[in-house]
Amino acid sequence: MDPISVALAGGAVAAAAAVAVGHVVRRRRRQGRDARVLDEKMARQAHLPRSLHPVIDADVCIGSLSCLKACPEGDILGMVDGAARLVHGDHCIGHGRCAAECPVNAIKLVMGTAERGVDLPEVDPYFESSRPGVHVVGELGGMGLIKNAITQGRQAARHIAKVLPPASPADAVGTVDVAVVGAGPAGLATAMALLEAGRTVRVLEQGTMGGSMSHYPRRKVVMTERTAIPGYGKIGRSTISKEDLLQDWQKAVSHFDLRVEEGTRVEGLEGRDGAFRVRTSAGDVRARKVVLATGRRGTPRRLGVPGEDLPKVTYGFTEPEQYDGRRVLVVGGGDSALEAAIQIAQRGSAEIVLSYRGADLSRAREANRRKVLDLADAGALQLLLPSEVRSVEPDAVTLDWGGRAVRIANDDVIVSIGGEVPTEFLKKVGVEMRRYHGERLGARSGEEDYEAEEEAAERRRLRRTALLYAILGGTIVAFLVWKGWDYYRLERFARLRSPLHRTLRPAGSWGHGVGIAATAFMLSNFLYPLRKRWRAMKGVWNIKDWMNFHVFVGFMSPLVISFHAAFSSNNVLATSTASALGVVVLTGIVGRFVYGVVPSAGERAEELEMIAGKFERLRAQVDPMIVGHKHRARLLSLLALATAEPPRSSIVGALARLPFTRLHTRIRLLRVRRLFKDPSQYASFRDRVVRLRRLRFQIAFYGGLRRFLRGWRVLHASLAVFLVFAITVHIGVSLYLGYGLLK
Repeated sequence: MDPISVALAGGAVAAAAAVAVGHVVRRRRRQGRDARVLDEKMARQAHLPRSLHPVIDADVCIGSLSCLKACPEGDILGMVDGAARLVHGDHCIGHGRCAAECPVNAIKLVMGTAERGVDLPEVDPYFESSRPGVHVVGELGGMGLIKNAITQGRQAARHIAKVLPPASPADAVGTVDVAVVGAGPAGLATAMALLEAGRTVRVLEQGTMGGSMSHYPRRKVVMTERTAIPGYGKIGRSTISKEDLLQDWQKAVSHFDLRVEEGTRVEGLEGRDGAFRVRTSAGDVRARKVVLATGRRGTPRRLGVPGEDLPKVTYGFTEPEQYDGRRVLVVGGGDSALEAAIQIAQRGSAEIVLSYRGADLSRAREANRRKVLDLADAGALQLLLPSEVRSVEPDAVTLDWGGRAVRIANDDVIVSIGGEVPTEFLKKVGVEMRRYHGERLGARSGEEDYEAEEEAAERRRLRRTALLYAILGGTIVAFLVWKGWDYYRLERFARLRSPLHRTLRPAGSWGHGVGIAATAFMLSNFLYPLRKRWRAMKGVWNIKDWMNFHVFVGFMSPLVISFHAAFSSNNVLATSTASALGVVVLTGIVGRFVYGVVPSAGERAEELEMIAGKFERLRAQVDPMIVGHKHRARLLSLLALATAEPPRSSIVGALARLPFTRLHTRIRLLRVRRLFKDPSQYASFRDRVVRLRRLRFQIAFYGGLRRFLRGWRVLHASLAVFLVFAITVHIGVSLYLGYGLLK
């Protein structure tokens, strides 16, 4: 090999190594930073999410980082111990984009945590409550985010339309298929999906169309991403205000000719599934099914202090102008409280005091928190942390601030401390409550998941896409073979005499064109990592579609490049480039193959849990067999060997030790054979110990696979950089020297 080629190869290897080292260093720094933030939040009990939130299975996560930048709220997730972790749980509001962006389905959305349960109406996988025929969706059922509430309403409506038989002559005159209680996003989405399915609906709303959304502060940003209304289309933008979203909803209501019965308060529910009578302030409504989508605005959480019933105390905020020139106390540390304080303070004519019982404003979004702190620094508002209201008087308010009583002059009190689940109303209509501790909403053991149909449809779509790629790839290869069959099958010296040589050789018009097309095609593979990391590309195509495209390009690139090279290698540079491509593709194939062995979401994740559970059950079975045995100490030492904590090791280490550990176990079993008088008892003991050792190895092997994958990704990415370097040099040399040397 000539010195220039050696220098180029050395430079490429050095560049790839530098990228690998930089990648590892950058990851470790991020992991250290995220771990410190998480530890600090856990020490203050500020890490617990308030509602729907992601749970990441560290045994499945491969640390691709695609989920970290998916959330519209910013970096809610972080990297801890090589896997994604919910770091800013107090800021999570349940978008669910992280779960959609995970290429390996390592994320699921749950309600509540082990430390803090959430009390919600008990519902089945289709959001049907404990009272048959009554469904609960939206904020009332725990889905406060508008997009998620719409999705839940659509799912409930689709199920109702599927299982509800057509109306019969026995049904009372004027009976509708479904009565929807509440005209917020969840209720409207439910009604529209039912109308789209050809069902009859009545929508009952005690306030105005839009529900609690219509009472938000003016110009409040209520959505940060687009979503679909059933039978209508997409609504929303990257950011959309309350007024604009209400206008979109009004257009959708007009599109369906849907009448919202505003000012109609539901007072009771009688009857049974298929024949309900909804008692309202405007008369009875007969319906075969009922959907409750009332939200929680009707039951705001109260202060519980003397004077809170004074007219000056309000539990809602819409217009900041009414507080001009007044002395206002805002109570709360969430986004609603901060946004109210911000809007009033920005007008500059009111005296604002913000009181919150916490030591900081970590519950609110970062943007709102920064605005409040900036306004406090500028003297536009006074921040009392931590403090609690003790009493309200006509012209003053008394607070406990840092352990001492503080009395401040006051004209108005705005309380924004959240809402309570209307338990009395739910109890009155026969809906029971349940406390969720880190569980999927509506998911029950032994019942079909409400997302099963969508997941099955998604799998079918991905299979069709894979088939399309296979057909497309086969067509491309078949065309290239047909184009040059008479040339490619010739020997090297015979090609020089072929009339096709001038066109099909690597530097020929056809061969060169194939090389340009193949290079552009190959470089398109870098769109996949860009899609995962570049926020501007978020939402462009499904992440699993990008993964399929990445795999397709990876498989096809070496094949197409082979036609460019005319299946021959005439120079070191071309050979190095082709070799680099082959190694990159090979590392990608190996990584995907290994990941296929690792337990992932669904059945494969359960497989690992099943192995661990079987391990514990076997250990419990063996221990009673040796109780009272005179040689119990020796048998216990053998059992300890088989049940010891699986070692943390690499795949190579686990495989290398396997034959020796098996032999060691067999020898020790033979040594204790004479300690058993009953051969059948020894056989039972031996079989269980051997199975325990096997399960122990499986657990250790799976752990090694996961660590292998995380390291393998770094190797794959670094080699990809080497490939880009090699291609760049190859193209540069070709342009500089001309094509004659590359025949």
